[in-house]
This record gives sequence, structure tokens and C-alpha cells, in this order.
Amino acid sequence: MPFPVLKNYLARLSHQTQAGTSVWLDGEGRALGRFFNCTMTSAFQPLRELDSGKLVAFEGLARSVSKADEGLSLWRLLDHAASDDESVELDRLCRMLHAINFFRQSEAEQSDLYLNVHDRLLSAVSSNHGHAFQRILDALGLPIERIVLQLPTVTPKQGWLLNYVADNYRRNGFRLAINVTSVQEATGMLERLHPHAFKLDAGNLSDEQAVASFVSVCHAADIRVIFKRLDTPAALAALQRIAATTGLPIVAQGYLLDKPLTALAQANRDVAASAAAAQGAQC
Repeated sequence: MPFPVLKNYLARLSHQTQAGTSVWLDGEGRALGRFFNCTMTSAFQPLRELDSGKLVAFEGLARSVSKADEGLSLWRLLDHAASDDESVELDRLCRMLHAINFFRQSEAEQSDLYLNVHDRLLSAVSSNHGHAFQRILDALGLPIERIVLQLPTVTPKQGWLLNYVADNYRRNGFRLAINVTSVQEATGMLERLHPHAFKLDAGNLSDEQAVASFVSVCHAADIRVIFKRLDTPAALAALQRIAATTGLPIVAQGYLLDKPLTALAQANRDVAASAAAAQGAQC
């Protein structure tokens, strides 16, 4: 493990019981945490280049602990039940677990980690967004430059809030990815926010020419466009047409390529399989 502070922290956790801490290790070495009566851990879904299957990054996802590799999404369980304060607590716990579970694996060495910021945090945190997580990463000796925080889609009236939050995260050393509903929405943010990445829904690409133009503009500005929720052959075919139009590599994420897994090594082994799946789905 290339992170000695994290290694020492995990060594201490391995001697603690579930009752003695809010974070503990299971028999496989995964970090677990508790929110109310729910025990959670991390799963990671790859972001890949479509044509080659090359791994670009992973997105950390909170999952309830299950004997199977894939548990339930915690946000779906708690979205409507938690108060703002509880949502902040859950969000920070999830990001801490994801960082621990990602960087403890040697296969993380060449990849970035994308982490979600829940939409309720935009208004629930009063000031200095990202400072608490930045302090956690520093305390664990983890590289903040390998973290990309994913900001949620906002309404037009929340544009000022997104600007404020994005500025706070940048001041604390984070790169940003912004979830958007359309190319038009993203274009309005391009110069104002200049994020590291935009994330578009692969199932919502009705104007392929506009998307292709946007991908080219972002490439020239050194901004990555990531197509999330690539779950159907029809969406894959649209992305392949966009790739042919632009002549640029397309980065995508979805169940058509990978399901979320706890072990990064499996994703590394699946590079060839994912490229083959992408080719097979177009037939």
C-alpha cells in the first residue's frame, strides 16, 4: 500500500470492534460504517473509454452490506427520511469510506476517484464546502488531487448556489465534475465554472450533432465529457456515432459495461471484456 498513514490507520481499525467505533473493518479488509441501523460500505463503478475499454476512473457508490457483492443504494433508502444535518453526516461518512476503500487497494494507483455530493448539501452546509473532507484526506495522508467531486444537477434559480459551492470546493483543492441534464445547460456553465468534467445521461442524446459539437468544444478546453447510465444498446450506438463524428475517445459508465464492484482488481481484469461487450452490443 503506497499510503503509509492510511496503512497505519487501517492497522488500528483492525483491532477495534464494531461497537467501539463508527468505522471498522470486515473480514475481507473493507471499511464499513453505520448510519442509524444501516451498515454500509463502498462499491466502485468504472469509467472507461468505449473503444479500448481503458480505465479512466472509478465512481464510489454507497451500498448497504450484503453477502452478495452489490447491496442496496443507501441514498434511495434515506433520501426522504433524513434531515439536512443527517444528510450532511451521511454524505461525509460515505465519502470517507469510499476514500479508504479505494486507496487501500493497490489497483487504485493509476486512477481517479469520483465522489457524489448530495444535492441537499448545497444548501445544508452554511460555508466552506469541502473543508471537512479535505481535513479527513489530509489526516489519512490521501491525495486530494486524485479526487473529483461530482456536483448534482441544479435548477436555474440555484445557479448562484452552484457557483458558490464550486468556488468553495476549488479553494479546498478539489477538482469538480458537474451533472447536467442537457448540452444546453452544460454550455451555459462552460466558461463560468470550467469544471474538470461534465456528466451527461447516455440515455438522453436526442440531438447527437449538438452533443458531438459539445464534446469537441470541451476537448479543446481540456474538459472531459462523461456519459453516465450507459445501460442499453441504443445508447451505446448513439455514443459510437458521436465518437465517429468527433474522432475523439468517448468516456462512459454504466451497467452495459460494468456493474459496481468492491474489488478494483476485477475491473482491471474486465478491460478486454468491457471493450468486447461494447463491440458486441452494436451488432
